[in-house]
Amino acid sequence: MKYIDLHVHSNVSDGTYTPKELVNYALEKHLAAFALTDHDTVAGIEEAKEAAKNKDILLIPGIEVSAEYRGRDIHLLGYGLSYQKKEFQEKLEQFQKSREKRNEELLKKLEENGIFITMQEMKEEYGNAILTRAHFAKMMKKKGYLENYKEAFQKYIGQGCPCYVPKKTITPEEATELIRLANGKIVLAHPLLYHLELRELEELVQYLKELGLEGIEAIYSLNTQIDDYHMKEMAKKYGLFITGGSDFHGSTKPDIDLGCGKGNLKIPEELLKNILVRE
Repeated sequence: MKYIDLHVHSNVSDGTYTPKELVNYALEKHLAAFALTDHDTVAGIEEAKEAAKNKDILLIPGIEVSAEYRGRDIHLLGYGLSYQKKEFQEKLEQFQKSREKRNEELLKKLEENGIFITMQEMKEEYGNAILTRAHFAKMMKKKGYLENYKEAFQKYIGQGCPCYVPKKTITPEEATELIRLANGKIVLAHPLLYHLELRELEELVQYLKELGLEGIEAIYSLNTQIDDYHMKEMAKKYGLFITGGSDFHGSTKPDIDLGCGKGNLKIPEELLKNILVRE
């Protein structure tokens, strides 16, 4: 049996592998397919597609979109995107401009706290990547302001810290609309990471299903076997298909590997049918 990975990040967002390197690594891992699901961007898909051309691997164009639900950050995965559609690109650009404004505010707060980083430095270091707090943490460490990466979140840019800037969040309605604009399949990412009570999680699933939710990421790196079982049962209860992913980020999350998560993740190739079939 061949395996797949439907939740993978490149350095176009907060991963450390380039899209091309991801393709080569997936081939090393003998994966049948993987989905590139960078945060709020599809900028790495063309490079990955080119690298996968004429290779024995299937690339799934995807995205991971953040939204706010009852004060919590939830993530929706979009699969099989017609990502070049004009309406999709325009809406995505609106969301990205909001993120850029947040990053400017973050730099200002860092300066007020004695940490001097310019946007020019960030662009020279990370190119056209969608900048996240992880990128700023790496730059702070590189410039000698920190001893380790985690210190950035503990002292400066984590929630409740002096340089924290809240996300300009979008609603689940906006997130699902964005994915639909690209004819994508809508899947709830890592549902157990939201630390909701079972009743609350079911309310979230019911609400998202009304907005067009089609699947649940039931197989995930941080799940136990019991977790996988419960998420599969929830998917069955609400008429949703299941997907699975490692949430691979490279060295940003060194304990999670492509295709196998923490070592025992196995996502069967047959799950591809859930995201490739179009109505």
